[in-house]
Amino acid sequence: MTCKKIWAILAICIALSGCATPTSRLDDIAQSHHFQRSVVNTHGFAHLVYTNQFDQAKNVLHVYLEGDGSPWKYRVVTMPDPTPREPLALRLMAKDTAAAAYVGRPCYNGTAEDDGCNPTLWTSARYSVTVVRSMTAVIRKLIDQHGFNEVKLIGHSGGGALAVLIAPKLREVTHVVTIAGNLNTDAWTSHHGYSPLYTSLNPALQSDLPTRIKQWHLVGGRDQVVPPVLVTDYVRAQKSALGISIDGFSHGCCWESEWASIARAIGSSASGFLPGRRFKIPD
Repeated sequence: MTCKKIWAILAICIALSGCATPTSRLDDIAQSHHFQRSVVNTHGFAHLVYTNQFDQAKNVLHVYLEGDGSPWKYRVVTMPDPTPREPLALRLMAKDTAAAAYVGRPCYNGTAEDDGCNPTLWTSARYSVTVVRSMTAVIRKLIDQHGFNEVKLIGHSGGGALAVLIAPKLREVTHVVTIAGNLNTDAWTSHHGYSPLYTSLNPALQSDLPTRIKQWHLVGGRDQVVPPVLVTDYVRAQKSALGISIDGFSHGCCWESEWASIARAIGSSASGFLPGRRFKIPD
């Protein structure tokens, strides 16, 4: 093969890889699992929503909230598109047989250049009143349109923070489940030496969730992004929260391997999360 042909092939590969945006990869994952795609507009933002073709006769909805994605590059340069490159929450939803919806954030999933969007909404204001209000409205629309009377919020990483912040705003929420949840943003930014999230709400500084809302907070024993120690104080402060630390798991691994069992436990409102694998977060 001549050098000219080799360079031509490389050019094609580069061009094709450039077309594979984070949003298109998200769509590919959703399509592979036959999720239905829609866009819900509220409070001036377009939110991407995937559903698992749920049966409208069901009355319980599992809502999956994704992590922060890629707000920064090299910790100092804001990314033009914060959409997660590895959407763990979407992959987890694929293992859930209950009625489920994946609700995207404002300015994520290909909408970063929409009117009203700016980098603060995926950096310092990623958990702001604006973001929480808009996402709450999307979930409210899903509840009203399909007649759900019970909602269980499931969030990974920063999605866990949003789950806690959204929960008291919807009377239908009965459970909050976080996976490696960022539940004390001040402690988290201090731990990593990041700039404080000045215009965000900190879940740890909000009023306790109502006791009617059961809380299960899962952490990985090897998590270096949100170490278990950063979650402990939040769990202890809540009256109806259970902290579960799983040895060998990290921020992204190995939640998919166990999620089918966990999702069934969520769906059945089981008091024990993982049979034979229930742990308290260590001191």
